[in-house]
Amino acid sequence: MAAAAPWDRDWGWDRHGAVPLRQPRPCVKCGESAAAVVIRVGDGFCRACFREYFVHKFRAMLGKNRVIFPGEKVLLALSGGPASSAMLRQVQEGLSRETAKRLRFVPGLIHIDEGAVCGQSPAQREQNLARMEALLQETGFPYYLASLEQALELPGSVLRRGPGAAGEPYPSYKEAVEGFIQQQRQEVADGDGDTSSAGPSTQHGPGGHPAAPRLPPAALTAELLRLFEAAETLTAKEELLQMLRGHLILHTARTRGYPKVMTGESCTRVAVKLLTNLALGRGAFLAVDTGFVDSRHGDVTLVRPMREYMAKEIAFYNHFFGVPTVITPPLSTKRREKTSIHRLMESFLLGLQADFPSTISTVYRTGEKLSAVPAEASSELQRCLLCLCALDIAGEEELALEPTLVTEETGDGADSRAAFIPLLCYGCRLTFKEMGPPATLPPYVRAEARHRSCRARMKEQIQEFLLEDDEEETGTS
Repeated sequence: MAAAAPWDRDWGWDRHGAVPLRQPRPCVKCGESAAAVVIRVGDGFCRACFREYFVHKFRAMLGKNRVIFPGEKVLLALSGGPASSAMLRQVQEGLSRETAKRLRFVPGLIHIDEGAVCGQSPAQREQNLARMEALLQETGFPYYLASLEQALELPGSVLRRGPGAAGEPYPSYKEAVEGFIQQQRQEVADGDGDTSSAGPSTQHGPGGHPAAPRLPPAALTAELLRLFEAAETLTAKEELLQMLRGHLILHTARTRGYPKVMTGESCTRVAVKLLTNLALGRGAFLAVDTGFVDSRHGDVTLVRPMREYMAKEIAFYNHFFGVPTVITPPLSTKRREKTSIHRLMESFLLGLQADFPSTISTVYRTGEKLSAVPAEASSELQRCLLCLCALDIAGEEELALEPTLVTEETGDGADSRAAFIPLLCYGCRLTFKEMGPPATLPPYVRAEARHRSCRARMKEQIQEFLLEDDEEETGTS
């Protein structure tokens, strides 16, 4: 009879001595309960400690950066996916009365229906919107339901930088906290009670008007589909979708008075976006596109509080604690792989992550070392028409960019392709040449392009009468 195998810490044997039984690994934090999830190699957490770790990371991210001031209105952009749903749960728990150190901002929610460009039927869109509205109503926060078609009706002013750092200086975080505490004490003394509790949830349109019917008119949907059908590649469609979504969220934040917007990009999503933007020629804007703070719009600041969470952590948290999600399919395509640069980079990184678990975190930490100070632009003519970043093509001859720029610069008039090229940064120029003819672009983009082209021609006509900044300083000294 063979001798029994030696007993070790991780493995045991059943009474028949035939099947190895895995012994539960203890939690690395409390050391008492059995580990339910292993985040990294050797880091096993029980459910209670994992929840505490997850909540602490979210609160620490907001507390370390001190971007959101007490009493400030913050708009949460919710797609219904795992990351944004987990972000909403963190905000809900942070604002609850049972929390020791409560969050002090005033949240609002926005969800944009993108089913029209994702191949969903009207019935499927209605079903998804009904599920999403039920989730938003349960929060008690004001919420805004919008459809991607409404981006076609945006004003051209959404492509202009709002008054930000150039206006009145903001108070320090300490002064804002003291002012908020004094305001709360005054409200309690006046008998207003607890003003931080959530009231009944209300729905509004993206521009602040009462909610319209869930689905937009069929003519508007057909116009949106023509816009996406004109795009030649799936990469251009992905960029177009992100642009319309971002502009619609920005417009809602401005019209409803939200100076901050929270988005739910995870660490995995940020790493994919970093490599994707490098391939798309947006290397000059990596810190703005993937950093914790994105202040390119001036009056509205984008914040990414979920950027340190791996997709695995978010999936386990939602599974353990019953966080509901509403999944929308991606852009439809007949090809299964290598359909766009975005999906190619995602497949590449996730494939490496399966064999080398530190891949995504290494890419993310590399992006952390980038300078977070964006290039400054003195006027709207020095900002990209589509992404609003400062133009990075000032020295294109010296940087050898000229041979790679768009060559189909034919035609005259404000709506010709040649009229758009000087208004775009290098990355947007590469994407623009795959978006189809300029006549298919959204009306607000064409209107703003005509406005900027007219301003540029006027400036060129009076250029010889203008004084440069250094000449003015010399004359006054």
